[in-house]
Amino acid sequence: MSDLVMSDFETHSVTSQDGTRVGYRQLGEGPGIVLLHGSMESAQNHMQLARALAGRFTIYLPDRRGRGMTGPYGDAYGIEREVEDLRAVLTATGARNVFGVSASGLVALQAAVSLPEIERVAVYEPALLVDGYDQGLVGWIDRFDREIGDGDVPAALVTSMLGLELGPKLLNYLPRWLLEGFTNLAMKSEDKSAGPDDVTMRKLAPTIGYEGRLIRQMAGTLGTFQDLKTPVLLLGGSKGLAFLKPSLDALERTLPNATRIEFAGLDHGGSSDVTKANAGGKPEVVAPELQRFFGAVDVER
Repeated sequence: MSDLVMSDFETHSVTSQDGTRVGYRQLGEGPGIVLLHGSMESAQNHMQLARALAGRFTIYLPDRRGRGMTGPYGDAYGIEREVEDLRAVLTATGARNVFGVSASGLVALQAAVSLPEIERVAVYEPALLVDGYDQGLVGWIDRFDREIGDGDVPAALVTSMLGLELGPKLLNYLPRWLLEGFTNLAMKSEDKSAGPDDVTMRKLAPTIGYEGRLIRQMAGTLGTFQDLKTPVLLLGGSKGLAFLKPSLDALERTLPNATRIEFAGLDHGGSSDVTKANAGGKPEVVAPELQRFFGAVDVER
């Protein structure tokens, strides 16, 4: 279903298996690639990467559940719903290639296990917690839920940031009131400049708890991927999240058909658009590797 044309992209929607509407952006021409955004993001956060690929590929950028054009999580949210949403987009578009970031990297990998139509998968620092992981990486979720329920969004965002070790270690020594104050100022500044369709930090904040549940559900499932024959490109940055490097190492050892690339100087947001919240984004560095990897499909044919 085509909804409208906005600048250089169109928007469309499909209905997932449980009846949830999944909206997505489309641009470019050529073999299809579905780009799945990560946490505290929506489809709009990979437009720079999409445009860098659009000269050679048709790019589809879904809003994952709870964001933008896509419906709510529902009562039975988990990796199964995410895979069903991706399947609906693949079926509607005919795309056979998937790129995922962080939590959505888990979706891309799990989908490749159960959806034979997927030909190639690329993931940037997938948030797979391997055996022996620090329980604190998922232990923040209950506190986060309470703070969101109380309407204290800055506190909730600080809780998730500290729990997921998203900032430098120095943050652990700063008083929470100071971190919450800075977070609140950043949200207010973004709200003032945001357009009506922009998916802001304030709008995205409630989604973090669901991302945490997804990470917790998939923790310790490395063995699920040991028989996955689909070609997988494992990407990460030399300045990426430290707790995810063991995951990339483990996936490289486990996946039968994996290629590993580390980008010097890039952090966890390396593939995402450059914004105030993601000053280190370098999608123009990531794009050539994706072009080579996904372009190999045509060569093989």
